[in-house]
Amino acid sequence: MKIRESGMPEQAYWESFFDVPAILDAFGFNLSPNRQSNPCDIVEVGCGYGTFALPLAQRIHGVFHALDVDSTMVRTTARRATEAGIKNLHTSVRDILSDGFGLPPGSCAAALLFNILHAEASLALLRGARDIIQPGGLLTVIHWRSDVPTPRGPPLSIRPTPVQVLDWAEQTGGLIPPATPLDLPPWHYGLKFIRST
Repeated sequence: MKIRESGMPEQAYWESFFDVPAILDAFGFNLSPNRQSNPCDIVEVGCGYGTFALPLAQRIHGVFHALDVDSTMVRTTARRATEAGIKNLHTSVRDILSDGFGLPPGSCAAALLFNILHAEASLALLRGARDIIQPGGLLTVIHWRSDVPTPRGPPLSIRPTPVQVLDWAEQTGGLIPPATPLDLPPWHYGLKFIRST
């Protein structure tokens, strides 16, 4: 199912909205000196152009699963990974709301839900992401802020606030909330949950 208000602008314009290294660092996705001895798999729902998938795949030892319902986005991400010589990034056209993640429960160390929780089925997305990560793993969320004007993003009426996402996570269960939201300037906030059970 295509997420409402999910059209993508031109790639360079879209990627100008994010300081990708700073966002990955803020979530703790740092390149570790013992990267080779700590393999982990990560999944992203709605990978788009691979804006986060490509650099994060380069930071981990394990498989990065880049999923999107849009075959054009998946082809673009796969092409960019090939051009960059990234071999641990696997792409898949997948409607996770109807078909699931296609991965075993508890098989990933982290799941990324970036700019996607304005979906009609936000709770289902959170539950699915929770189930795919292992206990102690991370469920990471970013979304457009609603307290400042932004150059893109869904209408304010469907744009989730940090309070709303925290409420959804509480309803989902099994997720330890962050003490405070992350400020991801200039137009986004982030939430980093830990799977408890």
